[in-house]
Amino acid sequence: MTIDPQHLRIVEALIFASAEPVPERAMAERLPDGVDIPQLLAELEAHYAARGFTLARRGDGWAFRTADDLAESLKVERTQERKLSRAAVETLAIIAYHQPVTRAEIEEIRGVALSKGTIDILFAAGWIRPKGRRRTPGRPLTWATSDGFLDHFGLESLSDLPGVKELEAAGLLDARAAAGAYGNRAVEDSRLVDTAEEDETQLDLLDDETLLGIGE
Repeated sequence: MTIDPQHLRIVEALIFASAEPVPERAMAERLPDGVDIPQLLAELEAHYAARGFTLARRGDGWAFRTADDLAESLKVERTQERKLSRAAVETLAIIAYHQPVTRAEIEEIRGVALSKGTIDILFAAGWIRPKGRRRTPGRPLTWATSDGFLDHFGLESLSDLPGVKELEAAGLLDARAAAGAYGNRAVEDSRLVDTAEEDETQLDLLDDETLLGIGE
């Protein structure tokens, strides 16, 4: 099928002008019915394959991103730290690997109560989103990672997340029993509590790449 140059320009402009990855459904709203959007995207992807920035898929959307092979040339040595508690890191990992998951299920996996602020921090960062309600008594809200999570960590889809064996091999996950996995616990009145959430002075300083064990 012949590609209409005007349709190609519209898709290109939509992606270029958007600060977030653009879903195909948003492109379809700007184009006539029946336009082959995957064909347009394939054409743009091929056109920019050898350029300074390329067309990349991020979850359900598409965005222009700097070409991977230019990373070293554009690297700027700068330390950027985020204050995230151990609870926030563990919660994000649980959501990423067990989604969709409810708050109660997160607490069950971690073995400690979860403060409301932990979910709020991850939601404000744009890394998690409400996925819907579980069809169980009380209809609890479930949580899943967002396209912003994929884009921030340079993942095309959730299938690109490292597996448990890979994390263990890289020394990023304790292969032993869960007894030592969460050292940030204490007992109070015969129940487990999260000391990181009780004492804000114990926040861990983690950079973006350390957060999920991405990079060195």
